[in-house]
Amino acid sequence: MKVPFYTLDYVTDALGQGLQGAFGKVLDSNRYIRGNCCEEFEKAFAEYCGVQHGVGVGNGLDALTLMLRAAILQGLLKKGDEVLVPANTFIATVLAVTAAGLVPVLVEPERSTCNMDPAKLEESCSERTKAILVVHLYGRIADMDSICGFAESRGLIVFEDCAQAHGARMPDGRRAGSFGRAAAFSFYPTKNLGALGDAGMVVTDDAELARVVLSLGNYGSAEKYVNRYVGVNSRLDELQAALLLEKLPHLDSWNARRREIAEFYRSGIVNPQIVCPAAPAAPESHVYHLFVVQCDRRDELQAFLEARGVETLVHYPIPPHLQRAYSEPCGTEMLPEMRHGALPVAESLAKSVLSLPMGPGLKNDQVSFVIDALNEF
Repeated sequence: MKVPFYTLDYVTDALGQGLQGAFGKVLDSNRYIRGNCCEEFEKAFAEYCGVQHGVGVGNGLDALTLMLRAAILQGLLKKGDEVLVPANTFIATVLAVTAAGLVPVLVEPERSTCNMDPAKLEESCSERTKAILVVHLYGRIADMDSICGFAESRGLIVFEDCAQAHGARMPDGRRAGSFGRAAAFSFYPTKNLGALGDAGMVVTDDAELARVVLSLGNYGSAEKYVNRYVGVNSRLDELQAALLLEKLPHLDSWNARRREIAEFYRSGIVNPQIVCPAAPAAPESHVYHLFVVQCDRRDELQAFLEARGVETLVHYPIPPHLQRAYSEPCGTEMLPEMRHGALPVAESLAKSVLSLPMGPGLKNDQVSFVIDALNEF
């Protein structure tokens, strides 16, 4: 049996006709940039997240960067301020901080959840620290009660990177994207809610921040040919918005299937060499964008599974502070400023994490095959 890491077949099988209809709707409209579908999806997704405003942009990295740039233009932050970020996130989180002229300060993760460790926030702060950019890694909502409580005690602004956590929610109904001042989402095709190309969004209850993000992504202009800011071209494509509108009503059921697969893995994997992620106290707070195990013999395990037809990936093999972009100057380019202490947990995770096949399209017999292979290792 061949078990792919991820497949999008389930989308075309279930929604092929609807997606074709969405394409036809946009084609017939003759409006391909910021049309009715974009406005409708912005409103629908913001409402889904439990906030008032959504601004579609070109991709997830732009969502993060424009969110932080808007905060600077509002006077909430200033260039050179420090932002606490997880030490084992995808590099986009850190790239956005430095692109906005801010300084990333890397915070160790909890080994059991791989999310930012609230107990490490205090020691990571300095008088320059003004914000926390939380990542809900792998689809698990971080310990937001502790993080937001710490932020409030220090007067820090909380932002969220929700690129992997579409639909994750707490028992009280709060969803990823509704905890901080603003949040950034990616709709890359393999996300829990994915477009058929690049797309992203900033969601917020802050009307002014939303207005600035909208202008920044439209060349810095709110009025045609009148440019208030030094902006960029980053707008949610009308076609992608139409396709995302078709998929949004199915997100919760797709996430439920991901949780079901996660429980199959968690209950079926009995190999003591392989550590499954800790089950969250609130099941719906994790949407399992990825199911990531830990193994001290990770590379051997990955090769073993590959030989048996099981595709796996590593998220992520090199932590941001060890990437050449942040450790070696390129030509005459100076290294971006970054601050961190020793990061043994983040570095250890980079050597031990392995992402198993996951997604609504995964069949039960495929899951069983993967479990059997893991237990055989």
